[in-house]
Amino acid sequence: MLNTLTSALATDGLMWIAFGTFLAGVVRGFSGFGTAMIYLPIAGQFLSPIEALITLTILDSTGPIPALPRSAREADWPDLRRLSLAMIICLPFGLLILLSVPEEVFRYAVSLISLGLLCALIFGLRYQGRLSRNKVLGVGAFSGILGGSAGLPGPAVILFYMASTHPPHVIRATIMLFLFSFDVALMVILSVQGLLTLQAVAIGVVLIVPMICGVVIGTWLFRPSYEKVYRTAAYVIIGVSAVRGLPIWG
Repeated sequence: MLNTLTSALATDGLMWIAFGTFLAGVVRGFSGFGTAMIYLPIAGQFLSPIEALITLTILDSTGPIPALPRSAREADWPDLRRLSLAMIICLPFGLLILLSVPEEVFRYAVSLISLGLLCALIFGLRYQGRLSRNKVLGVGAFSGILGGSAGLPGPAVILFYMASTHPPHVIRATIMLFLFSFDVALMVILSVQGLLTLQAVAIGVVLIVPMICGVVIGTWLFRPSYEKVYRTAAYVIIGVSAVRGLPIWG
């Protein structure tokens, strides 16, 4: 175990990855979103796609744990079951896509999807129609494919499920539990397929420290009266990370 930790600390570009993790934590602390969109474009420059997904999953799954009991009380469980079932069925297909393409395709996908979601957030684009049961299943399926192939299960949920007629706290709780279920499902599938390496897990554990530091600082910096300023800062950081993550820079 000590050798694995030592090897993780010697990972090429670890300082840049830790810096990206810290930035993602700061943005998450004052805006509540953006972790994957900031972390993956940076981590993808130094880690393999599978390692990037494993480390992100470790970071994403540890943060929401204290809020899970409340979310479990507030979530819409019929919708959560539909979202999760469709996601679990489609997640392996997303992973199959990931394992079938060159690594630079993963970097392009992560950066371009992040930029696309960023544009949608900036211009306030949302699905405006009614969400039937089948459409909720579709959102879960699309999230599973995007999550497995690019590590980004969130965009489909943000752009479509936010149109649900549920109260905001119910939508928030349902999405939080859904994304946590994605993290668990991804780790189980990677483990079954023999893709969950101790090296990647060790890197993820090391990165928990800068993530927590970032979240604490971001939360401390946040002032409700300056919400637009923080949102703008989050958009800028996400945009720079996504553009810098494109393989055209080497």
